[in-house]
Amino acid sequence: MARTRAHCLYSLQMELWIQHLIEALALPEYGLSTVFVVSFVSATLLPLGSEPVVFGLVKLSPHLFWPAVLVATVGNTLGGVLDWWLGYGAHQMVDKYSHSSHHSRAIRWLEKLGPKACLLAWLPGVGDPLCAVAGWLKFPFWPCVAYMAIGKFARYVTMTGALVWAFPGSIRFWGG
Repeated sequence: MARTRAHCLYSLQMELWIQHLIEALALPEYGLSTVFVVSFVSATLLPLGSEPVVFGLVKLSPHLFWPAVLVATVGNTLGGVLDWWLGYGAHQMVDKYSHSSHHSRAIRWLEKLGPKACLLAWLPGVGDPLCAVAGWLKFPFWPCVAYMAIGKFARYVTMTGALVWAFPGSIRFWGG
């Protein structure tokens, strides 16, 4: 009987915790922080897209277009930085694949481009692993971060702007 009560109490606490987490990530109340977290997580190797969250916030609060784009860019860039560090630390683990012809071709292409390859960090499915490979290849950290930020900023401006254009309403790009 005591075990059942403890289990019920635990279940209730877990339910409350999950409800609080969901409320904390709800857009209207915690918009920019939600954009940051989702953008950060989506830049890791986890399959998650941040554009719907950015677009959702902009649709709810049109005056937040530029802050949302900038916060998403920062969050997504920092997620790319995490990928870079993961790749840098995992250098030894990848050696077992170094004999593949695809691997050799990709490495030559990336080495030719250098940190500029991080401009492609915005590409779905390719961009996040690209940041990890840049770290694995020990490309210079700050140039990689700069190129990641440029590419990700351009993506958010383009994607959010396109969605705003496709679904017009009361959104103004330049504030006011």
